[in-house]
Amino acid sequence: MKHKVVKLICALTLAVGTAGAGGQIPVEGAPAPTVDSSSAIVQLSGAPLSVAAATKPSNGKKVDFNSTATKSERAKLSAIRNSFRKWLSDNKIPAKINKEFDISLNAVSVALNGATLAQLRAAPMVVSAELQGIFRPLAHDDPDLTLVHAAEAWANAGGEANAGAGVRVAIIDTGIDVTHPCFDDTGYAAQPQIGPAGLTNNKVIVAKVFSNRIRQDHLDPTAVNGHGTHVAGTVGCNAHTPAVISGVDIPYDPSGVAPRALLGNYNVFPGETGSARSEDILQAMEEAYVDGFDVANMSLGGARNDGGGAFLLDNAVDNLDRANMVIAVAAGNEGPGYWTVHYPGAAPRALTAGASTVGHALINVVAVDGVEYEAVVGDFAPLTADLIAPLQVVPDPVSAFPHGLSLACDDSPTLPPLTGRIALLGRGVCDFTVKIRNAQNAGAVGVIMVDRVQEAPFFMSHNGLEPRPTIPAVMVSLSDGLLIATHDTENVTLQAQPEYITRPNDTNLMAGFSSWGPTHGDVLIKPDVVAPGADIISSLPASDCDPLPVEGCWGFLGGTSMATPHLAGAAAVVRGLHPLWSAAQVRSSIVNTAQEGLLRDPLTDKVTADAMIVGTGLLDVAAATDATAALDPVSKSFGSVPGGSGKSLTSAITITNLGATSRSFSAAVVDGDLDGAAFTGSASFTLAPGASRSVTIAVAVEKRATDGNKQAVLRVSSGGTEVAHGMLFVLVGSGDAAPGQHMVPPPKA
Repeated sequence: MKHKVVKLICALTLAVGTAGAGGQIPVEGAPAPTVDSSSAIVQLSGAPLSVAAATKPSNGKKVDFNSTATKSERAKLSAIRNSFRKWLSDNKIPAKINKEFDISLNAVSVALNGATLAQLRAAPMVVSAELQGIFRPLAHDDPDLTLVHAAEAWANAGGEANAGAGVRVAIIDTGIDVTHPCFDDTGYAAQPQIGPAGLTNNKVIVAKVFSNRIRQDHLDPTAVNGHGTHVAGTVGCNAHTPAVISGVDIPYDPSGVAPRALLGNYNVFPGETGSARSEDILQAMEEAYVDGFDVANMSLGGARNDGGGAFLLDNAVDNLDRANMVIAVAAGNEGPGYWTVHYPGAAPRALTAGASTVGHALINVVAVDGVEYEAVVGDFAPLTADLIAPLQVVPDPVSAFPHGLSLACDDSPTLPPLTGRIALLGRGVCDFTVKIRNAQNAGAVGVIMVDRVQEAPFFMSHNGLEPRPTIPAVMVSLSDGLLIATHDTENVTLQAQPEYITRPNDTNLMAGFSSWGPTHGDVLIKPDVVAPGADIISSLPASDCDPLPVEGCWGFLGGTSMATPHLAGAAAVVRGLHPLWSAAQVRSSIVNTAQEGLLRDPLTDKVTADAMIVGTGLLDVAAATDATAALDPVSKSFGSVPGGSGKSLTSAITITNLGATSRSFSAAVVDGDLDGAAFTGSASFTLAPGASRSVTIAVAVEKRATDGNKQAVLRVSSGGTEVAHGMLFVLVGSGDAAPGQHMVPPPKA
């Protein structure tokens, strides 16, 4: 009998240490610095867009970034900044430009790298140069929880002590280390516990293991891999638990989305196991349901491999949802590209999570030729001391990626001898473990991995593949990697000491790894909604830290695995406030109240409403707790229409009044795209509490419609205020391909 293999959806992952060039971390007991002596803001000549005569907006308007005048002005300002960059190079000033600005100032931020302000001020285009100020938050809440309005949701629940109280969330994953301070049960009421002694308490009330090799391999629910503990912390870590990573005191105290939720350890990846079978997961789901759990988190997935028919695990997810257990599932880490959503995240009634970025990181430094580049240490050998060795660039003349570097996959051209070198390689299509291992086998003492798209560097995971490489590896951005590549054979330093930095400009970018829809076969909109999933700080097992800080073990992880528990935690908060809502209504409250207009496409860096990338938008926990209307289904796909055929289709979405009083609603389809597929539908009605009404939705596809994804939005209002929105979709022809991923779309006609 064949079994589907399902893997952890955490392809980009662990750092229990990393470091950075800018910013000073305050030392406990010492006065907090107010300036950063290592970096500066340099204002350059040229009026910025906000005040330039050609672009200054009139009263009540904004700068028109699409106008010819603005584009022309931006080009002039960019030329001035490029002149400054050239001046630095010509005069051998070691300062490195980090960011550029042209709206409020024509300016750049720089890492001084030993340069002085006087040197910078000597440049003819410089208006002023000042050290950067240090600003700190006035609260101690997670930046990712701020993005999803968790604190406001807690207030709706009566405070953090009530957020998710009594709601049970099953973590179907790699186990939970109950000894972590996140799961301290002080102040929790006594609970019936299921599982081995020492693996449960009054916070983590169940510990079970699922595998067909339990007896042979002497497996138990102990958290060996850190993935599940990290996920559990994001769901339900006790509020404001202090964190230290690699000696760096994190300047806020992490919390779970539902800090008073009760957790269950349903370990389907016990010991060193890197994969689980369908039956293990199905058994865990069912036992969690029997054990009285309200929500399940499944940060796992795999490619569909059943020949294209309905996959049973998807059906199990749907049916448990119908039986009122909300199941949050990761979309997958095969993005960017259409048709890359994993299963069972593709299940129609799964609460499927896409991942966005949080603008913070622990950053290390790659230094070469006096210039420092931000880097993130991967989950291979720890970088406990500076590593200095000659750089060896390993090019690939036929690479499909802009870095032009070898992917070092098993099927890539054989690597050259790398003995004693730090290899410069490129991110591509195989696992990071494979790449680092192949470099090590070729003699490399370290690896610098260059990203395949322009984004902030992230954490690389070994994903449980053995043997695990024993050399350090760091990730750098695409642009920095291209600069580093110009220093072949020169000595390069991987610096060991990390620093915590914030990157506000990197917030709310769709993570490059986050999988896109539609799903195969049924062509559904997935992910449903997006949550922070890149650069998430949460708990790790004690075994992951040596020595173990008194604050417990903490680390950054990235992946749609890390986005999913934000949704599970949100479901716990909503369920705690609304225990009589169905699982479908809880899902709708989360999906159909999402924040719009914030998330940016990872390929263009522009705000996108593409439902196959962002679903309905960014999670808003507070809005979910206040939801007054539920949509079923949460989005509507009309499936696929053959190209050139022309077709009209109708369907319905049911709207339910979630409030305690009668309420009038209006529903209307908004379709602003003239793309050959016209979506229509509208209705106005009054519903008693708990009553429902179906709204007919139609789409007319013209014969001349070009192939591709077509979408619109159903907006539901009450009292003149929008209370819900759902996405509508039809695929014309075979749509767009996934770029080089293993999950390919249907063949072209």
